Amino acid sequence: MLPLRAQENSFPATTIPLTDLSAFKPVTNNWKLVSDVYFDALKAGKTKTTPGTGVLLNTPTKNDKGHLFTNLEHGDIELELDFMMAKGSNAGVYLQGRYEVQMFDSWGEQNPKVTDVGAIYERWDENRPSGKKGYEGHAPAQNVGKAPGLWQHYRIVFRAPRFNAQGQKTENARFVEIILNGVTLHKNVEIGGPTRSSAFEDEKPLGPLMIQGDHGAVAIRNIKYISYGTEVVTLSDLKLQSYEGNIKTLEDFNKIQPKAEMDVNVLAHLAPANRDKFAGKILGTINIPVSGEYLFNLNLAWIPMDTNPNYINGAGELTIGNNKVLTVTGRTGIASGRIKLEKGTHPIVLTYFKSSAYWYARSNDITLSVGGPGVAYNALNTPLRAEEPVSPILVKAPNEPVMLRGFVEHQGRKRTHVISVGEPVGTNYTVDLRRGDFLQIWRGNFIEATPMWHGRGETQLSVPMGSVIQFSGKPSLSFLADANAAWPDSNAAYTYQGYDVTKAGRPIFKYALGNATVRETLEPEDGGRKLTHSFTVNPGQEKQEIWCRVAEGSDITKLPNGLYAVNGKQYYIELPGKVKPIIRSTSQNTKEMLLPVKAKDNTSVVKYSIVW
Repeated sequence: MLPLRAQENSFPATTIPLTDLSAFKPVTNNWKLVSDVYFDALKAGKTKTTPGTGVLLNTPTKNDKGHLFTNLEHGDIELELDFMMAKGSNAGVYLQGRYEVQMFDSWGEQNPKVTDVGAIYERWDENRPSGKKGYEGHAPAQNVGKAPGLWQHYRIVFRAPRFNAQGQKTENARFVEIILNGVTLHKNVEIGGPTRSSAFEDEKPLGPLMIQGDHGAVAIRNIKYISYGTEVVTLSDLKLQSYEGNIKTLEDFNKIQPKAEMDVNVLAHLAPANRDKFAGKILGTINIPVSGEYLFNLNLAWIPMDTNPNYINGAGELTIGNNKVLTVTGRTGIASGRIKLEKGTHPIVLTYFKSSAYWYARSNDITLSVGGPGVAYNALNTPLRAEEPVSPILVKAPNEPVMLRGFVEHQGRKRTHVISVGEPVGTNYTVDLRRGDFLQIWRGNFIEATPMWHGRGETQLSVPMGSVIQFSGKPSLSFLADANAAWPDSNAAYTYQGYDVTKAGRPIFKYALGNATVRETLEPEDGGRKLTHSFTVNPGQEKQEIWCRVAEGSDITKLPNGLYAVNGKQYYIELPGKVKPIIRSTSQNTKEMLLPVKAKDNTSVVKYSIVW
C-alpha cells in the first residue's frame, strides 16, 4: 500500500509549470493558458479570461475537444491540483490516462452518484445486460463540491497496478485516498481495470496524467506531484532494550543500564511494564533503497498536543549511524527531521519514555514514518491493532436542524463557548457565543463528536465532517468612529443574552451591543447553496455608529453577475438589491467588506448571503 504522508511535515513535490504548454503533449485549440478565469455561478454563459499564464483553461467546441496529456509517465503518485467548473460542466482527471476521478458541477446535489464530483467513475461493458453496463463505480462518501466559478482542490494518492516479469498483472490499481476540498471521500479502493472513456484499454506500469477535454469548460492550476518507485524503506534485526528507574529526561538513559533485551518485529514497547510508565530503546538496521535525502516523522501518541510544558509526559529521539535525526521534546509528541543517507544498511536507534498517565492521552502507539527520493512515504513496522471498541460518534442532521455545544479548534486555538448548527441540506456553521464571532461554515456532513464524548472526552473537540471555510474570528458587529477606523479583534461592548429557537429548530442569537439590542440568524436557502446571515438591530439609546463586517480575504472582487468573490475565489458574497458595501484595505494587507447599520423607525436589518 502507498501510505499517506504526515501532516506535520512533508516531502517536497514537483510542480508542473504552467508558464507554457511544454509539459504536455501537443494540444488541440480547446486548451490555452490564461492568468484568471470567470465562470458565472448562476447561469451558463461565455467564459471571461484575463491574458497571461498560470491557469490551464479548457473550452471545448464542436471541432476542438481533445484531451490533455502530460509528458510525465507515472506509476505510484501523490497528485494535487486546483480546478474550477463552469456551470453544468463535466470533466475528469485520469490517472495513467486510464482511471478517472470525476470533476463535475455537482453544486447542491444531496445524493451524489458515480457521475458527481469526487466519484471514481464506473467501468463499462457493452456486453453486460441493460442497466448493468456500468459497474465498479464508486460514488463519493458525501458531496463537498463548490459552486461553479470557485476554486476546488483535489489530493489523490494512487497506487499503480503491479506486473510480473512476464508482463502479467499481479495486483490491481488502487486509489489509496481521494480528498476533495479537505474531506476524505475514498480510502483504499481497488480498480479492476480502466474506467469508462479512458484513453487506453490496456493496463501498464506507467502512463500519463490525462484531463478530459470533450465534456465542458474547466480550469486547472497548481498541479503538483510526488512520483514513487516500488521500493520502500524497511527495518530489520530489531531488538528492544527496556529500562526501569526514574527516567524523566533523555539524558537519564546514560545513567542506567537496560533491565532486559528481547527481539521484536514492530515499533512498540512490548516489554513487561506499567502501561503508564515505561522506557526503552529499539535498535536495529534500516535498509535504504536509493541514495538521497530522507524525511522522518516520529509521533509518540501518549504525548498530547496541549501538554503543559512544565509537566511533560515523555520524550523521544531517533539516531541513524552517529547522526541525531530528530528529537521529540515532550511539549508535543511529534517531531520531524531530514538526513542524507546512502543506499544500503545503517544502524538505527529509537529512544523513548513515558513518565505518567494522562486520562486524555491513553494511546501508547509509536509511529515512525519515512519517505525519500522516489521512495513512498511509509509507516515502519506498525503493530496490528484491534479495532477500537467504539465506532466514531457522528452527529447528523437528517431531517431538521441540530444544535451542538462544544469546543472547536479555530485557527490553532481552542474555542470553548461555541455552538455549531447542522442543517439537513448540509449547510453548517459555528458561532462563538461568548464573543459574538462567526467562526466557520462547512458543506457536507455535520459533526464527529468522538473526541468530546468517548471516554472522558479527550480533547473535548467537536470536529466538522465537511469541507470547512474558516473566517478570521472577529466580531460580526462593532462600533466604528467612521468608515476608516480599524475593525477590532474583540468587542468589549458585546453582552451575550442567550438564544431563542424558531419553529423550524434554528437559533436566534440575542445580545446587546452597548445600548443596542441585536437578533442574529443564519438560514440556508436555495437547497443549501447559500447561507443567509441576518441582523435585526434596535439602537435604542445607543448613539455610536454600528457596522457589520461581512468578509475578509486576500482580495474581494465584484463579478459581472453581481456576486463578490472573496479570498481568491474561495467563496462568494451576495448582497440584496442595490446595497453597496465598503471594500477597504487592512493593515494586514487584506481586503475587508463592511456594511453600515442604519436604523429606520428605530430598527435596522442587515442581510447578506454566503454562496459556496
